[in-house]
Amino acid sequence: MKGLTGRRVILTGGASGIGRAAALRLGAEGCVVGIFDLNGAGAAETAQAIEAAGGSAASWALDISDYAAVQQAHDAFEARFGPVEGLANVAGWDAVRNFLDTDTAFWDKIVRINLYGPLTMHHVVLKGMAARGFGRVVNVASDAGRVGSSGEAVYSACKGGIIAFTKTMAREMARKGVTVNVLCPGPTDTPILQSFFGAGDAGAKIAEGLKSAIPLKRIGQPEDYAGMLAFLLSDEGAYMTGQTLSISGGLTMNG
Repeated sequence: MKGLTGRRVILTGGASGIGRAAALRLGAEGCVVGIFDLNGAGAAETAQAIEAAGGSAASWALDISDYAAVQQAHDAFEARFGPVEGLANVAGWDAVRNFLDTDTAFWDKIVRINLYGPLTMHHVVLKGMAARGFGRVVNVASDAGRVGSSGEAVYSACKGGIIAFTKTMAREMARKGVTVNVLCPGPTDTPILQSFFGAGDAGAKIAEGLKSAIPLKRIGQPEDYAGMLAFLLSDEGAYMTGQTLSISGGLTMNG
């Protein structure tokens, strides 16, 4: 895509799932990719895969809700590769539970990963983008933040917060040359979704029922989101900001 060759991008959550698929796509497009993930081994594997394919990447193991750790890793990336031009906040976590069966420790974990983490990444990275007058940011939320999702109350609240935060940042950063958009995946083949289905015949029936409700008749795969994420980080998406894009096989239709 236009403008991605050599573009320096930090991506969170690149150790697995949607984050790994997006990191590999960005590497293939010619981006220099810095992968931030709590799973250091997985992040390193993704970076090695990018480099094995002829790309440029490095990884850092850190908690993205730890401001000092994010600042340190950001500074290390810039010292090695140069100023950050793109940010993709993909990291996320949840466990499916009815809200009344949860406790505050569970809430805190979800909020720190899914809301506080992206806030920290923005606060650290966007200062440099604003000063230089250029940047591309893509946040990955969820359709759970748009329409709700049973068993994911706190996660849905965080993702709804990211949608609202993205729109606000898009307004604040527009005159500084920084675009900020958000992707909302629908049901995707990840460990979170598998835990929702459960094991055995009952789980299989739930999965088939969900597939039948999706107009495209299949569960999303991590690779289904990488192209749109790359587009929004490229020069092709330069006139888009503050937008919420649902990618769900038609399960939810926005607009």
